[in-house]
Formats: sequence, C-alpha cells, structure tokens
Amino acid sequence: MTSSQFTTLIHEQTLELEAYAIKFTNDLDDAKDLLQDTILKAIRFYGKFEEGTNLKGWLYIIMKNTFINNYRKNIKTQLIVTQEDEISYANLMRSATKNGSETTFVLGDIKGALAKLPVHLSIPFVRYVEGYKYHEIAEELNIPLGTVKTRIHEARKQLARMLKMYKQRMN
Repeated sequence: MTSSQFTTLIHEQTLELEAYAIKFTNDLDDAKDLLQDTILKAIRFYGKFEEGTNLKGWLYIIMKNTFINNYRKNIKTQLIVTQEDEISYANLMRSATKNGSETTFVLGDIKGALAKLPVHLSIPFVRYVEGYKYHEIAEELNIPLGTVKTRIHEARKQLARMLKMYKQRMN
C-alpha cells in the first residue's frame, strides 16, 4: 500500500474518529485538535502499520494514547505554572525564587534593631510604619508634631546604621 492510499483510508475514518474524539474531550475544538494530532501521528508512523491490521482500531489506539498523554501534560503544566491573569500573593509565597529562611533572618535582624532603639524613638517609628499620620502619633503620645518627626527621623538613622549590611547588599 502506498502512502497516498494509506492517507485516503485514514481520511475515510475521520467522521467516526471525530465522534470518538468528542467523547474524550466534550469540546468540538479540542476534539478537532485531537483528531488532527491523531491523523498526523498515523501518517508519520505509516511504516509501522501492518497491512491486514484493523485500521480503525489502530487509529483509535493512537487517539486514546494521544489524549492520555496530552491530559497528563496539561495536569503537570497546571501544577507547575500559575495560569491566572493576576498572580496572587498566595502564589507569590510559593515562588521558587523566594528564600524563606533568608527572610526569617532579615526579619529577625529588623526586630532586634527595633528592640535596641530607645523607647522614645521606637514607639513613634513603629506607629508611623503601622500607617498612623504624624498628627495622630503626636496626639496619642501627647508630644509636639515636630518632635514626632524628629524622633522618626532619628529612629530611621539609627536603624540604617544597625542594618547597614542590608543596604550594601542592595547596591
């Protein structure tokens, strides 16, 4: 049997193969893709087909194996790759580029440096980092607005000195 005769026999099976593909995919577009993949593989492996073998059965086996392989590949891709328009914070937390132990050390160093600050500097600074406005901090601590700004500035300078190793890493 020639290659063109083989191709003709395959194309005679396309309607039945398409119905079979729809049963697998439950989607017409996906079924057409599966049918196309099956036909391409059958033509590519024409040399392995033995005359007298049930062509329809051979094509069904190719289709079934193609579907299973594609399904497995899609499952692996979905497990590895986030397929969302926006990557959420939860997905970023699972990122392979994030080093959790390094973050733990950095946070520990920051907490330690904050603990070394005098209370009159640490309280206004922490309130500011928490999102309070200067005037809210001044009211809470019952001190002038300028004093709040000075203490936050001084706290920043001292923290920068204590954490200078991280600044050098960033440059």
